[in-house]
This record gives sequence, structure tokens and C-alpha cells, in this order.
Amino acid sequence: MLLTTTLFVGPSALIAQTPAVSIQIAGALQAAPEVDRGGATVLGFGEDGAMTMLREGQGQLICLADDPNQDGWSVACYHESLEPFMARGRELRAQGVTDASELAQTRWAEADAGTLSMPGAPATLYVTTGEGFDPDAGTVENSFTRWVLYTPWATIESTGLSAQPIEPGAPWLMFPGTAGAHIMITPPPPGTGS
Repeated sequence: MLLTTTLFVGPSALIAQTPAVSIQIAGALQAAPEVDRGGATVLGFGEDGAMTMLREGQGQLICLADDPNQDGWSVACYHESLEPFMARGRELRAQGVTDASELAQTRWAEADAGTLSMPGAPATLYVTTGEGFDPDAGTVENSFTRWVLYTPWATIESTGLSAQPIEPGAPWLMFPGTAGAHIMITPPPPGTGS
């Protein structure tokens, strides 16, 4: 008699294999302007899934590798002056805070209280998404990049920007008047015809 057993493992029980450090670095740098890639610091993931520094750079950008345990493919690079804000977000997530509003409100309150350092001048965040990264070709499939310019406490009145995009790809101010205020520049995604 032959017995077979079927084992079902739900997606939350699966841990994606962490890509090699070189692949994580090459992928993370896709969000950086080419001129800044050589000097960027890169944060990625160790075999245990914990975020770690993969490469210390001498430039002004910090880049984040794609998280293999998240759906989709997404990398980002930001100006070093945003690191306290970004690091605090990672710290809160590690403590189990997953609600986006709570993450924002906590950091904004800390910045308002002066306990969380914010950039003294506008600071850029580059975000690149796609269907995947081909490390051999050094390309992102269906690559899409948007830009964010953090301008803490900026308002509609101080910038002249609207609180919503007035047309596809037009800049607009998100979270005006808060420590997390930032200018969004999101071009229409490829293939949308806009």
C-alpha cells in the first residue's frame, strides 16, 4: 500500500531566499542616478532576513535593496539627511508597527518634538519598481521610477503646489504642514498612454 501526504504551506510561512550580496547591491542601485551609484551606501538583507549594511559608500545616497519577503520588486535611494527618519520607520516596523498612519504619526510627532532629526533642506528619495531585476543584464523588467522631494513642514502656501496632482505626472505636495511633507513627482506608468 502506498501512502502519500500532501503538505500545504501558506505564503506567510515561506521565507524567500535572500539574493547574493552582489545582486542585492546591483538591484538597489537601479534607483540611483547613474552618476551617484558608485558612491552610494547600500542596505540589504542577510541570510537571516535582517536588514544590514551591504556596502558602505562615500556618497550622499543610501540605497535599499529589494525585500525578498515582500510582493513585487521595489528599491529606493535617498539622501543621507533622511536616514534618521527612514531608520526610525524601519525600527518601528521591527517593533511590529505596520499601520501606515501610525508609522507616519509617530515619526511626525517625534520630529515636531525635536527628538527625530529631519533634513534642514529639501532631500530626494528615488523609488524604482518593476517586475523583477535581471542581474546578468543589469536591467529592471518594466522599470518605473518616481521621485519624492522631502520638504519637512512645507505647506501649499509656502510651495505653491496643490495637495493633489493637477494632471498626470505633475508635482504635488503630500502631507502638507507635517514633518513628512514631500513633493511627489510620479510620471504616468509605462504603457498607460498618458
